[in-house]
Amino acid sequence: MITLVVGGARSGKSRYAQALAKKAGNVVFLATGQACDDEMRARIERHRAERPASWETVEVPVELDAAIARYGNACSFLLVDCLTIFTANLLEAEKNNATKILARADRVCRALQSISASVVLVSNEVGSGIVPMHPVGRQFRDLLGEINQKVAAVADNVILMVAGCPLALKGRVETA
Repeated sequence: MITLVVGGARSGKSRYAQALAKKAGNVVFLATGQACDDEMRARIERHRAERPASWETVEVPVELDAAIARYGNACSFLLVDCLTIFTANLLEAEKNNATKILARADRVCRALQSISASVVLVSNEVGSGIVPMHPVGRQFRDLLGEINQKVAAVADNVILMVAGCPLALKGRVETA
């Protein structure tokens, strides 16, 4: 089962995804965030403290397809948080090359389809806001939208979080 959970900032995406994972036995948390400044370090520590200690956390800023392939048959549940930061990391790693970034997204989708574990992926919906002023901001918004569409196409469930409420866009809402 592949579930994509999308929504705006502080919409309850991660909370919902973690509630689904808590029902599973052997959970691996694939974290895409990097502690590049004090605020991000504090955010990462806060998120770690919110997760059960029994979950294995693997930091995967860029090589998400390889991590999904590696852990997706060794555990019962993968939680990927989040595709938004993953996309930002790819922009830097691939020097804003959209073709290379989308090829990596395709590899992630193939990896998702080749594993036995259930997966929940968290991502922001950034296309509903204002148009960014800077070209890189527009490129990020567009690429994340395309990556979300690619993952949604292979997902069994696509859940939109609004004010902490899960809404099924595809498939069904699982009770957390």
